[in-house]
Amino acid sequence: MQEQPDDVESVEIAREQAHVDKVNARVEILLRNADAITQEGLARGRSGSFGGLVERDAFVHVAARRKHLLNREHEGLVFGRLDFDDRTVHHVGRIGVLDEGFEPLVLDWRAPAAAPFYRATAAERLDVVRRRVIRCVREKVVSVEDDLLDPDASLEGMNVIGDGALIASLSRARTGQMRDIVATIQAHQDEAIRAPGDGVTIISGGPGTGKTVVALHRAAYLLYRDRRKFESSGVLVVGPSRTFMRYIERVLPSLGEDSASLRSVGELVDGYAAARIDSPELSRIKGSARIAPVVSRAARFADPSTAESLRLFYRGEVLQVTQSELRSIRRSVLRGNRKYNRSLRAAKDALSELLYRRLPAQLAADRTIAEFREDLAERDEYDAFFAAWWPMRRPHDVLRALGDAKYLQTCSSGVLRRDEIEALATDWSAHTAVDGSMALSAQDVALLDEIRDVLGEIPPPPKQRTELEIAELQELTTAADREYAAAGPRVRPENYSGYGHVILDEAQDLSPMQWRMLGRRGRNASWTVVGDIAQTSWHDPAEARAAMDEALARPPRREFLLDTNYRSPAEVFTLAADVVRTVMPDADIPAAVRSTGHPPEHVLSRDLRLPVLDAVRRMLDDVEGTVAVIAPASRVEEVTSWLSGGERALPGRDRVVVIDELSVKGLEYDGVVVVEPDQIAGDDDRGVRLLYVVLTRATQRLVTVGTSQRWLPANVAAAS
Repeated sequence: MQEQPDDVESVEIAREQAHVDKVNARVEILLRNADAITQEGLARGRSGSFGGLVERDAFVHVAARRKHLLNREHEGLVFGRLDFDDRTVHHVGRIGVLDEGFEPLVLDWRAPAAAPFYRATAAERLDVVRRRVIRCVREKVVSVEDDLLDPDASLEGMNVIGDGALIASLSRARTGQMRDIVATIQAHQDEAIRAPGDGVTIISGGPGTGKTVVALHRAAYLLYRDRRKFESSGVLVVGPSRTFMRYIERVLPSLGEDSASLRSVGELVDGYAAARIDSPELSRIKGSARIAPVVSRAARFADPSTAESLRLFYRGEVLQVTQSELRSIRRSVLRGNRKYNRSLRAAKDALSELLYRRLPAQLAADRTIAEFREDLAERDEYDAFFAAWWPMRRPHDVLRALGDAKYLQTCSSGVLRRDEIEALATDWSAHTAVDGSMALSAQDVALLDEIRDVLGEIPPPPKQRTELEIAELQELTTAADREYAAAGPRVRPENYSGYGHVILDEAQDLSPMQWRMLGRRGRNASWTVVGDIAQTSWHDPAEARAAMDEALARPPRREFLLDTNYRSPAEVFTLAADVVRTVMPDADIPAAVRSTGHPPEHVLSRDLRLPVLDAVRRMLDDVEGTVAVIAPASRVEEVTSWLSGGERALPGRDRVVVIDELSVKGLEYDGVVVVEPDQIAGDDDRGVRLLYVVLTRATQRLVTVGTSQRWLPANVAAAS
């Protein structure tokens, strides 16, 4: 029976599930074998001979390592498949697994035979026709994604899923010109993928040009080619959102190793995660580089609750230190950009020295300064004062303190306007809970990193083992146990900044403060930076570019421009290009090579509900995949209620998503209905660039519904 197009992916998932089930069944057998080896080793140890003890250690050690490896890699063990010219198939996974006849069920991704999974490209296929990424949740295959490396190959009996299917359809087009275009796309992408791993590699291009795919394949290529280099230093992969990071986890499974760290921009600072989105006005204030000295001062200044003076009785004498003197000590101790949290001892010494100089001559002659400091250390009131005056501070303690408008004004003198101070103080105080926790935005996380850099990490308390604990540890472990523990996974310190390579996607959206945050983590790294300035949501691209140049100071710098859009239909992309050219006449606009014969439809109506529902119904009939209704953030809840159904449930509602214009970056849908595009565009260049992103999310059909069509370019409006 001929497979229907909408069943192809489910058929391929079922095929891969059958193989994964076979692998998992084999792993269970290997685990039982490891248990048997453990029991045999323990039995040999009971012989009482020295040789028996050695054999026990060897057997138990080998079995423990094998069990640890099998259990650790059990979930998502199989992540790839290679189909070769001769129809040979190899599955690739985190570890190698052999069947009963010692034939490979899974190739270890580090094995030479698995190298094509990382190294094969369209220009140098290594005999690979199709490369498949398999994504599993626990032991269930949930999706597959294919790269078609040889569009000219006979695909009889071989289904191709995802972008690979699109390349195949382009290659099968009737004109030779289209086949040439496919070859050009792949050649340009391959050149960027194989660029040298030193310095900075910048990959730019408009929507649909494959920037993200190129960056991910480049990451895999570099990880495989320079594995030893990156095992010690590590790789940092940064994307705009958790959605993007989930995609990376699917495409780059080898990053499950400890050589790489996957973070969204709002999760770059350990211990914090963004949970909300700032308004454009707040984002502009928080993200600009001019706020850096404000939060730096806040990290160094005493917060509003700090003690303002000291009055201490010592051997019948009253010793006093004024507020201005305390401030002078603080400035002196922190001179030269010393870290606040690391300056506790210096602050104690400076304060005790000042108090010592206040002693009458007779008392000073009777006590050395060292003895005086010992006396102070025994005074509870002195300890209480010092703990309040120089507390160990965490970044969110400082940010929370800036919710006090008066304190924020003190820290921002000469930098922020009064209305900006009020807006920031209101925002931070409003998002601080009773328990002191804060709901953070992605811009807040960058500010926390700036504060953390000034404060320094809080020194951990010294940890000492008792003699009893040491004796027990030695008694309960063998040499093999300790060797195994020493060979455990590498654990990097919090906020690690020694990465060897940084991969950044959607770079155009980073604010200057976010560039500063990222730059700290890549001081000694080489970089792969992916973006498109025409899609930037930052209001001042020139300011962001300057911050980027400061962060990416390592030479050499090489740039690649991907100039072919192979996802967006030409009918849709022509409209989007006309829109963005109204604010960026010189934008790098790629050439769209696909055509569906369906131009965008624009509906003008005072009442939006019924036209939106009608557009969604028609689109569900026209496309097989997902339909997105993209609305201004302020109207998402309202639009969602229109589609909720009730008595008139919308057929196919499970294929419809409602999403705001800020969250759609990096995503794509078969059909898109844009609600109130004029409201998204707003009255500034940033809004128009954001609308450009929204319009380019459609891979087949586009309908806009609004109460105004001022956003339409003049040539389109005239034609309408």
